[in-house]
Amino acid sequence: MKKITELKNPLSENIDKMSISEILDLISNEDENLSRQIRKKNPDLEQVINVIINAFKNGGRLLYVGCGSSGRLGVLDAAECPPTFSVSKYLVQGIIAGGNKALYQSIEGAEDDFNQGHIAIEKKKVNSNDVVFGISANGSAKFVLGALKYAKKNKAYTSLLTFNNIDNIAYVDKIISIIVGPEIISGSTRMKAGTATKMILNMITTTSMIKINKTYKNYMVDLKISNQKLLDRGIRIISEITGLNYKESENLLINSKNNVKVAILMEVKKISYNTAFKKLKLNNGNLRKALN
Repeated sequence: MKKITELKNPLSENIDKMSISEILDLISNEDENLSRQIRKKNPDLEQVINVIINAFKNGGRLLYVGCGSSGRLGVLDAAECPPTFSVSKYLVQGIIAGGNKALYQSIEGAEDDFNQGHIAIEKKKVNSNDVVFGISANGSAKFVLGALKYAKKNKAYTSLLTFNNIDNIAYVDKIISIIVGPEIISGSTRMKAGTATKMILNMITTTSMIKINKTYKNYMVDLKISNQKLLDRGIRIISEITGLNYKESENLLINSKNNVKVAILMEVKKISYNTAFKKLKLNNGNLRKALN
């Protein structure tokens, strides 16, 4: 079976003759198709996300595994979860072939080592509570497949995101195959496949975090106050929800020990920090329920 990601895109056959404007238009036009193709696979994504949500509720983790651009995108998505949703850095993790050095330079041959994928998962002590999500644009990266096979052996749920049509794999519970077509530069899967991967990983973690009560309405109420930008955002969220002015919201945040959800509950319900904290815990961190 031909790998779609390796085929030549007829629309860009003479890209070296195009003007800059024409190249940019072509790239933009090709990218416009991505969301339509992803939407076709929303039922498959929903199935995987439901498993991830249950994993989180039962002490499990989500581990992305990829090589090159795919691995970097997995690490990036995982790294964004702690400051955005105040979760442990261990809840969502990214594993890249070649280790940390591969984040900023190419490690030749790393993706071709099936056994290293096995070892990477073995080090994480993966178990039946975990979800291991492989990312391989062409669907055949040996490092990723090695990781998935060992994860399945340890009874973890396994899924593989690819941008080719591939056969079923015995040790992969769910293959998500999204066809975005040949790349503008033949085989350069950092382009359409990479952009689609970023979109999909955003969808996976954002939806999962919403469903484990990390948001209220569309507010990032569980953010971790770790810098000035996030401090300002936390204060403004409190102000918008409670109607307090900026300074009052800042003082409330201080009194809530930098916990935005507790601060909102303290003000709206006119209760103490300890009472608000307990009420939130009784409602599994669900601010909407705690406010009712």
